[in-house]
Amino acid sequence: MKILRHFPAEQIQPCALAIGNFDGMHLGHQALLKELKSVATSQSLQTSVMTFEPHPREFFTPDKAPARLASLREKLEWFEKAGVDTVYLCRFNQRFASLSSDDFIREMLIGSLNAKTILVGEDFRFGAGRRGGVVDIAKAGLNLISLPQVNLINDDIQLPGESVRVSSTRVRNALAAGELNVARHLLGRSYSISGKVIHGAQLGRKLGFSTANVHMRHERPALTGVYAVKLDGLNGVANLGVRPTIAGVPKLLLEVHLFDFDGDLYDQHVHVEFYHKIRDEMKFDGLDALKAQIAKDAQVARNFFR
Repeated sequence: MKILRHFPAEQIQPCALAIGNFDGMHLGHQALLKELKSVATSQSLQTSVMTFEPHPREFFTPDKAPARLASLREKLEWFEKAGVDTVYLCRFNQRFASLSSDDFIREMLIGSLNAKTILVGEDFRFGAGRRGGVVDIAKAGLNLISLPQVNLINDDIQLPGESVRVSSTRVRNALAAGELNVARHLLGRSYSISGKVIHGAQLGRKLGFSTANVHMRHERPALTGVYAVKLDGLNGVANLGVRPTIAGVPKLLLEVHLFDFDGDLYDQHVHVEFYHKIRDEMKFDGLDALKAQIAKDAQVARNFFR
């Protein structure tokens, strides 16, 4: 899979192009990529994706931007798994934000990317002021496939209403509320965070609970607290937060204590899947109280996996 941070200056091989933020890669995103692959095969086109970094809302309103569901690396891993040939990482800056919808179609989609078929969600908006929509793409003579929103039947996840619309916002809300089963239905898999295992202060080892410290790529995750997790298939308990009992912790930490494991994970890129929320982060009166609570949390996680 090719990853490009620029748009080609010369005409390239024609492609089918999916456009979106793809944060979290929920069932709606997966349906879009599946259709992309099918269309490209039937029309003998390359499969391409255009996505944005940073998220447009992080550019316009950084203080109010939604929590990230996935890092850039995680998105790229999903694109490769879906069989995408080329990913265009569009830097969302002032120049791009001021591009008119007509220029976006003429210069980017047609002139640079040689897109023959465009695949987007039915509510896709683009161009300065979000003035462009799916109708404008169709008017430009491009083959447009506008996929409707994916909905889940209420009986599947036991929520009010006849159905639940699948969206990144809905996934964020479910994770923030500790509704991991709801998030699992919306994603089609357990929510996960991946990262490199780095060296920490080894406080967990001193307390009798050695941990793998997973480097976080973003400082505003969609969930925090203590969870029953799996790290690359191994059962464990994890704390995602700022460790309020310990003074001087400078940033967010994802610490995973694995059960019955005595290996070396340093410098490995791992995937942590979240299965069950045990509690919110708490501040304790000293390390002894913290150690006792970690033991209780570990037992809850063990019981959950049993």
